[in-house]
Amino acid sequence: MFPVESLNTLIEKVISDRTLISASLSQLRKKEGVTFTKVQIKPVELKGKLHYQFAYYIGPKVEHRNIPAEQATEELFNLLNDTFRQGLICTQEADYQVLLSKKQKVSILTKSPTKKELPDLAHNRQKRYVLNEGEPVPFLVELGIMNSEGKVLAKKYDKFRQINRFLEMVEDVLGDLPTGRPLTIVDFGCGKSYLTFALYHYLAVREKRELKIVGLDLKADVIEHCSTLSSKLQYDNLRFLVGDIAEYDELEKVDMVVTLHACDTATDAALEKAVRWGASVILSVPCCQHELFSQVESEVLGPLLSHGILKERFSALATDAIRAKLLDLMGYRTQLLEFIDMEHTPKNILIRAVKSAAGDQAAKWREYTAFRDFLGAKPYLEKACSDLLPEEHPVQA
Repeated sequence: MFPVESLNTLIEKVISDRTLISASLSQLRKKEGVTFTKVQIKPVELKGKLHYQFAYYIGPKVEHRNIPAEQATEELFNLLNDTFRQGLICTQEADYQVLLSKKQKVSILTKSPTKKELPDLAHNRQKRYVLNEGEPVPFLVELGIMNSEGKVLAKKYDKFRQINRFLEMVEDVLGDLPTGRPLTIVDFGCGKSYLTFALYHYLAVREKRELKIVGLDLKADVIEHCSTLSSKLQYDNLRFLVGDIAEYDELEKVDMVVTLHACDTATDAALEKAVRWGASVILSVPCCQHELFSQVESEVLGPLLSHGILKERFSALATDAIRAKLLDLMGYRTQLLEFIDMEHTPKNILIRAVKSAAGDQAAKWREYTAFRDFLGAKPYLEKACSDLLPEEHPVQA
């Protein structure tokens, strides 16, 4: 057994020597007036100074306090001496198991002395994006997202994160795009074209890929603005056209199709175009979806479908599930991914489809038709692509 002073000496030493990696305190000695059940401690660096972060576990919640190093010794000692029976103190040299009896006797056991590295103490580490803050990007400056020094404007930070999230998804499929020749990309419903410019910058400027990108939208004034900006940025192979998704037939082969927030079956029209072009990659974020809402019928789902808001959300999710399965049936490997946080928009699901081997079409068709028929759905995309679906499995009339 060791006197309490030995515990204080140990705590003073590991903190003054800056060798503490972590500590965990458990098994309450007294419960009166104590709201937390466990405390974990780790070193962090705040504004260039060493602190210790104390995480107090209160039921399902955790409260954090960042305490300067000179005060952390007293806080840790008081918690162990007064509140907890057990502690594990991990340092660079060794781990110490601290046990305190009801009579205040202290046992300090050294466990497997080893040489460990201190963790990175940066507390608020800057997230590494594809496009980083502090590095001026011409199109972000022109679009009012960054200033000329590369600082992201506070009101535009959500858009900055959205652009980076999109580019992360493009980065993941870069190896699935053809090489050895220029790429052709179409962005249907490009709107103000934040992501169209981002895509061009990433592929043409950063990755040095030869390509041409066409942005298509119905709004003439928006297209004129985007064309002017493209010319100003000298993005020579990025052009914008006024046009409708379903009627666009300028190209015979496209490598990537992007469609963001195209309304209702306009998304399906874009997906059909992409599949018929044999696009290697499809990136689609659907917007409002009304088709299935008016079709879906199910006695079993009555408690859900009887509430308009629930039916609307369910119909949107079911529509995207149908789209994903149909793309699978037409030779794509499909994922549904969260595009941006739900708090910013409920339209946050991205369909990412990559051309791949067909697999077991019969099993996929059975799974799809069972789901479709259960809902009573007659999907636009299935009818539009009937000639591209397995011949041995006739499309619903």
